Amino acid sequence: MRNTQSTDLLFELSKPGASAVHLPACDVPERALDELLPAGALADGPPPLPEVSEPEVVRHFVNLSTLNMSVDTHFYPLGSCTMKYNPKRNERLASLPGIADVHPYQPEPTFQGLLRVLYECQEMLGQIAGLPAVSLQPAAGAHGEMTALLVAAAYFRDRGEKRTTVLIPSGAHGTNPASAAMAGFRAVAVEATPEGLVDVDDLAAKVNEQTAVFMITNPNTLGLFEKDIGRITQAVHEAGGLVYLDGANMNAIMGVTRPGDFGADLMHFNPHKTFSGPHGGGGPGAGPIAVREDLGPYLPSPVVVKDGDTYRLDEDRPRSIGRVRSFFGNTGVLVRMYCYLLTHGPEGLRRVAERAVLGANYLLSRLKHIVPVPHGDRCMHEFVASAAKLKAERDISAMEIAKRLLDHGFHAPTVYFPLIVREALMIEPTETESRAALDAFAETLFRITEEDPEWLHDAPHSMPVSRPDEVRAARQPVLKWTP
Repeated sequence: MRNTQSTDLLFELSKPGASAVHLPACDVPERALDELLPAGALADGPPPLPEVSEPEVVRHFVNLSTLNMSVDTHFYPLGSCTMKYNPKRNERLASLPGIADVHPYQPEPTFQGLLRVLYECQEMLGQIAGLPAVSLQPAAGAHGEMTALLVAAAYFRDRGEKRTTVLIPSGAHGTNPASAAMAGFRAVAVEATPEGLVDVDDLAAKVNEQTAVFMITNPNTLGLFEKDIGRITQAVHEAGGLVYLDGANMNAIMGVTRPGDFGADLMHFNPHKTFSGPHGGGGPGAGPIAVREDLGPYLPSPVVVKDGDTYRLDEDRPRSIGRVRSFFGNTGVLVRMYCYLLTHGPEGLRRVAERAVLGANYLLSRLKHIVPVPHGDRCMHEFVASAAKLKAERDISAMEIAKRLLDHGFHAPTVYFPLIVREALMIEPTETESRAALDAFAETLFRITEEDPEWLHDAPHSMPVSRPDEVRAARQPVLKWTP
């Protein structure tokens, strides 16, 4: 039985006089705080921090960590998020003193090695994208989206064009319209065909001289490659607009095809998805962007440039949109990405994509008879199944399947997204899972759909918390669990 004390807050474990540190005696002359600081800067008393011993602190956080699911502990088929294994070697390399201990205010000659790593990151991402100008500065994928749209806005402003609209497919990630709004554009949805692809006729009816950017995810959120991508990019370009590729699903196509080659003008990468950096937890992250050459002058500054055998940060960029993050990006995540890219090389990246697609299609073929896949008998790196038939016939919802999977040691897939599929289960196995893991997941899901619906309504049965009111939990979180 789990030690219930591990769920107490540190404040509840606190005992007066307990301490995890012992400080040496002060070796400088002591002075009262009110002599050093103005009265308004001083609190009335010390902060009410918990008083606990070191073992209590360690046990508290280790016990809490055992309640988590992660890629290191469970199969994590979270569609669209690409939760693949993170090589631990990359963690060790990113923590080397010459990387982790570098200060961004050091003189550039003292960290030439790190600047070389960042420069080569830019070069490799440009090659993978087919878009040569790269900024490593954005702090996350959505931040990269917004940054790219700010680049587009600066480009049109420089040309004296007032374009106000960003077109977005109806099944796009929710960050797309949010990024468009934050960059000062109005978002307009483009409808999907019954096959789940962009409706080219609806796009043609909506693209016009006000169109600044068409944002597209390819492969899309249903795990389908947009077969009309050439017609799509041509229509946008003929209207004078730019095409932005949401790089969330690059894991399916890297090394196989390049966004710049099929007409994209701007894109972002998710290192935590595509290049196996740490994922989740709210950051810190990275979201590099790549753009075509004539958009390069508008990228955030600085960018890393090479002069002969010397690397430097280029701040002299008069048309730049300016900084979007402190310094030059999250180097810890970027170094992990760099290690991943060097490990695989061009052919290895292609094999990653091929195996991700193979694994997804294998799992689709095993599951489609249990939970139908409405859009396509084949997919790219992920697919969206539907529990609508189970819901209608046996009152088993996508949510109940997801909750019950937790009892069997599998993280749930993404549910109820994209909204264009009823009772959606969005499943992405990634290339790092074995066939045995995929078989076990498929067999477990089949057994779940054969269980008593009343039993499923109360799942999960083995977790510390079963079925909270999720809306209320998000708005009014209770930070203490009572067994």
